[in-house]
Amino acid sequence: MAQNLAKPTAEMHPLRFVIERDEADVMRREMGLAAVTDLLPALVPAAQRMARPSISGYHVGACALGASGRIYLGVNVEFPGVPLHHTIHAEQFVVTNAAIHGERAICFLAVSDFPCGHCRQFLQEIRSASQIQILITGGDFSAADKYRPLYYFLPHPFGPSDLLNKDVPLLLEPHRNDLIDEEDEIGGGVEKREICVNGLGIMEEELRAAAVKAAMAAHAPYSGCASGFALAGCDGKVYSGSYIESAAYNPSVGPLQAAVVAYLAAGASGGGGVGEGIVAAVLAEREGAAVSQEATARTLLAAIAPKVRLSVYPLRSSAGTV
Repeated sequence: MAQNLAKPTAEMHPLRFVIERDEADVMRREMGLAAVTDLLPALVPAAQRMARPSISGYHVGACALGASGRIYLGVNVEFPGVPLHHTIHAEQFVVTNAAIHGERAICFLAVSDFPCGHCRQFLQEIRSASQIQILITGGDFSAADKYRPLYYFLPHPFGPSDLLNKDVPLLLEPHRNDLIDEEDEIGGGVEKREICVNGLGIMEEELRAAAVKAAMAAHAPYSGCASGFALAGCDGKVYSGSYIESAAYNPSVGPLQAAVVAYLAAGASGGGGVGEGIVAAVLAEREGAAVSQEATARTLLAAIAPKVRLSVYPLRSSAGTV
């Protein structure tokens, strides 16, 4: 009697938001795909199912291939009760996910729907963005099965080259914002407050250090507000994210949103609410910059983790911020 063997699919593998190069190659071979770029659209439906569109109900999934060979997944995340501009778009999620994991370039991107103008603009922060190859897996598009460069979707872009010198590092490139923690500078140090989580102790100084490190890696060339955010989860781990600015300003990703990407990408929410399991939060930002993240961070944190106290640490620039 002949066996009924199902064709291998992406769903047969435990799906994560970061897929290492070797694992991606195994998945590709098992599915009989010629190239890893063919794997990206196969992963998009699974990414869509992990989306958090609590307001619109519209699931968007994105899968990106980095120069490292790793694959990154991204989803749209909406926050009930707060202004819609706090929303994390799937393309923003996938690029932020890549940045958090030290990726230096995005080569290919498969998305369930056409990137909105907001996201096409956000992608401009990556050097040579116009050459990123994009494939649309859904919608009514005659060439949906073909990768096309970003300049096809945004032929006359406004971007970093219009506002910055060419030697300023862009998104996914190493940043070293020269910052000094004012709490340490005055000799008082950081509060040695221990946060107990399921019997595990997390020191606030650990959260502060993670937030400061994220601020030092922030891409904030337009406002100079280098800032970072760190969350502690009920698993006793710390998750951090850096502020990412856009030349068009509005598509920027706040440091709390970036930390939420790290939190969700690690599976720390356990499939519950976006802020499920968050027990502590720290914001570190450059004092006296043209903008401040504190007020909006408090608004969003109050919506997703209302019982969590936010600690804010000012940072001073000892030189220039890039």
